[in-house]
Order: sequence, then C-alpha cells, then structure tokens
Amino acid sequence: MARKTHVQTQINGDSVEFLCEARQSLLEVLRDELQLTGAKEGCNNGNCGACSVILDGRLVNSCLVLGVETGGKVVETVEGLAAPDRLHPIQDAFLENAALQCGICTPGFLMSAKALLDNNPNPTEPEVRYWLAGNLCRCTGYDKIVRAVLDAAAAM
Repeated sequence: MARKTHVQTQINGDSVEFLCEARQSLLEVLRDELQLTGAKEGCNNGNCGACSVILDGRLVNSCLVLGVETGGKVVETVEGLAAPDRLHPIQDAFLENAALQCGICTPGFLMSAKALLDNNPNPTEPEVRYWLAGNLCRCTGYDKIVRAVLDAAAAM
C-alpha cells in the first residue's frame, strides 16, 4: 500500500484537507477523494483542457498537477463558479449562446474563460481564441463558445 500525504489547501473558498498518494494528480484527488467531479478526464496528458482549474490565479490542467503540490495554495474549480442562488455570468452566457453540447469540455472552457476574464475583463476576439486554444471540443464549432465569452465579458 502506497504511503499517503496529508495536504491542506483551499478549494472554492473552503479550507480542505485530504490524503493522497504522491503520484495522484490533482484531477484524481478532486474527482476520487473530494467528489468534485466537474473537472473531466479527457486525455489525461494535458492536451484537451477538459480538466482545467485555476491554481493560485493561474489556469492549469489538473491532470498535470500533483495533488501534493496544492498544499497551501488556492484552487478554483467549476463547482465554485455559481453562487447558491444564481449562475455565474459566464455560465449564463454559455446557456444563452448555446455554447455547449455533450458537456465534457464545458467545465474546462468555463474555467479558461474565468481565468481570462480575471486577467483581462475586456478581451478582444483574438485574445479569447488564444486563451481558449488549450481546450478541445468535438461537438460544437468554437464560434458559439467565443461569442459566449465575449458576451460574458460585456455583462460583467
């Protein structure tokens, strides 16, 4: 049996403690240990963006970060976007623009959009496309997603 490490971190504004093996990715910890299943496992090698989260203000693929590396850091996942009584403006814009289909990629796109808008509240279309370039979608055309991000920026 592998030795587990105790990790204390902050996830979506809450102090969280968990045990994980040194080799477990943040994605595995989120999904398997903490039951935060919003981040999706697509490729598990950093190419699809379905597992994107924000770690200390920086957009990362959670499949490429070890759970033990999050000690003392701040993690934001898609579960932390909406308030209990309302969706985040980015989520509203995705719904209004029909910018989602099967949903596997949607959490990653939402977190990428949030990271962009946190850093640049008034992006141009090329900037949106650049920030979303690490996210793959096999169902939609990217135009609806880009439009949703631009609409969210305008609403925020």
